[in-house]
Amino acid sequence: MKIGEHAPFFDLLGTDGRRYRLENIQGAKATVVVFSCNHCPYVIMNEERLIAIARKYAPLGVGMAFINANDAANYPEDSYASMKERARDKNYPFPYLHDETQQTAKVYGATHTPQIFVFDRTLHLAYAGGVDDDNNHSARKTAEHHYLTDALDDLIADRPVRLAETRALGCTIKWK
Repeated sequence: MKIGEHAPFFDLLGTDGRRYRLENIQGAKATVVVFSCNHCPYVIMNEERLIAIARKYAPLGVGMAFINANDAANYPEDSYASMKERARDKNYPFPYLHDETQQTAKVYGATHTPQIFVFDRTLHLAYAGGVDDDNNHSARKTAEHHYLTDALDDLIADRPVRLAETRALGCTIKWK
């Protein structure tokens, strides 16, 4: 996806057994779609940060969902059953959605986990990339640049996002 493009529609099964469409997660100020999975060390490293961001920004008008598109046949830790367990154990404050056909990931142009797509109030892509600049999953440091929260702060304040794209570092999506 390119900055400014409208968010593609999806209809995916959540770990709570409900189906979710884009409008079900849309926030009044911004909507965050995170391509994620259970096993990637980069996802695991950012998971608590993303949960904290979701909790902090939900009252400010930000909706969020995680989408797992990985091939569960070859990566059973990313199966729907394992997703349900992960969402429950981590008490996700957002839907965790299963992209079993991988069509949603393809339409969004997702290639990595975690990979973040932030849409403005009209569901146009305003930011795409990583959570922040702390991407060393084996030796954590303090992030100096908080890409996702900076983008959300800009959108909440009705400003254009200052840094619209960064590189999404992580594991590649496991295609069928």
